[in-house]
Amino acid sequence: MKDIRNFINGEYLTNVSGKTFEKRTPIDNSLVGLVHEAGRTEVDAAVAAARAALHGPWGSMSVNARVQLLDAVADEINRRFKDFLDAEVADTGKPHHLASHVDIPRGAANFKIFADTIKNASTESFRMATPDGATALSYAVRVPRGVIAVVCPWNLPLLLMTWKVGPALACGNTVVVKPSEETPSTATLLGEVMNTVGMPKGVYNVVHGFGPDSAGAFLTGHPGINGITFTGETRTGTAIMKAGAEGIRPVSLELGGKNAAVVFADCDFDVAVNTVTRSVFENCGQVCLGTERVYVERPIFEKFVNALKAKAEGMRPGRPDDPDTKIGPLVSKEHLAKVLSYFQKAKDEGANIVTGGGVPAMPDDLKDGCWVQPTIWTGLPETASVVREEIFGPCCHIQPFDTEEEAVRMANDTIYGLATSIYTSDLARANRLAVQIEVGLCWINSWFLRDLRTAFGGAKQSGIGREGGVHSLEFYTELRNVMIKY
Repeated sequence: MKDIRNFINGEYLTNVSGKTFEKRTPIDNSLVGLVHEAGRTEVDAAVAAARAALHGPWGSMSVNARVQLLDAVADEINRRFKDFLDAEVADTGKPHHLASHVDIPRGAANFKIFADTIKNASTESFRMATPDGATALSYAVRVPRGVIAVVCPWNLPLLLMTWKVGPALACGNTVVVKPSEETPSTATLLGEVMNTVGMPKGVYNVVHGFGPDSAGAFLTGHPGINGITFTGETRTGTAIMKAGAEGIRPVSLELGGKNAAVVFADCDFDVAVNTVTRSVFENCGQVCLGTERVYVERPIFEKFVNALKAKAEGMRPGRPDDPDTKIGPLVSKEHLAKVLSYFQKAKDEGANIVTGGGVPAMPDDLKDGCWVQPTIWTGLPETASVVREEIFGPCCHIQPFDTEEEAVRMANDTIYGLATSIYTSDLARANRLAVQIEVGLCWINSWFLRDLRTAFGGAKQSGIGREGGVHSLEFYTELRNVMIKY
């Protein structure tokens, strides 16, 4: 059993209150470890350490020296690949093939990509004539924002945490990370990596706990924090935005979604079915960019429903290290209860249950895990709960449409605006829809394909701000103008 402690100023510390909470794996509900819950004392210490580091060796370090450290962090994550894989899988229950191809490699790559970005980041400069006939040169410099609070989700714990920590450190900030209480392990393990590569103390800190009246609220409300970045549900994002308003501190929020896929009759049918299968069911549907609404042009509607049904019914649940496992569990008992409540709502609202809708039969050693069936519904109106509200499980509702205009209207009929995917062989139509559908990310004949140099973020209630490439620098730095008269 692991002892999962807070990591503050380069050391693993217990908390003064002695409060701990259990972390159980969603695979079979066995105990992974005891997590030390940070109180105000630990959060104060972490913020103080991060602020002191800004004025120590880290604050005076050159860009090239920072880049070398970030490259070393990435290399050390890859050297300890199995340790990170085991920690991530124990926390989330996701299959090895998924975590080893997505979570851990991308977690390491995030340090390298932003090391490269900061090396090549430019600013503006102008020459101008002054009123008295002299000349002036005006130029901009990027300076670190300061101490950044990084509040992370549980679905892609290492990947989404380093997606924020990587650019924050590349820009010269220091961080205090609050991982989800459901997935504390990889953020904690990263502290060992930081010490191994010689990262100055206080640059990277981790505090564990919950949201209200715990580490999350203490951190986001702390006056020593200069910026807050968060990925997670919209309700929590709203609370964080309110906390950031005290002291006028900037926030970067990537929030919930109710993402739509739009499938036209002229699509490459196999590509559409295979890609929508991934976007609906990958990571047991626990992907912020995942699809929960599928709109299919009427001529291929029945064919598509039957094909997706066959794919869903071929997804075998099981242990993460079993190569035949196609789908893992949900992350926790709490989330299991939420998803099952939506399965019941779909029944109550009169859904046609194409497949799934319950809990799969599992062997005795896995029965206490957080398992649900991949689920497909049809026949509900657009006003139904499971069509309008984010579920974050392996499920979708499929609706037919007749015209392009109808598809756009239904795709946009949501408070969210994170992502969409469009399947068609008509690229003129695809580009028309890409402009009309109100989202931050749009895929055409693909899904989850990312160039990390490009902007990432949501529209409407799916978030504020953009991350990725130079767009991350806009949040993690302040631009300072320097004017020289000569």
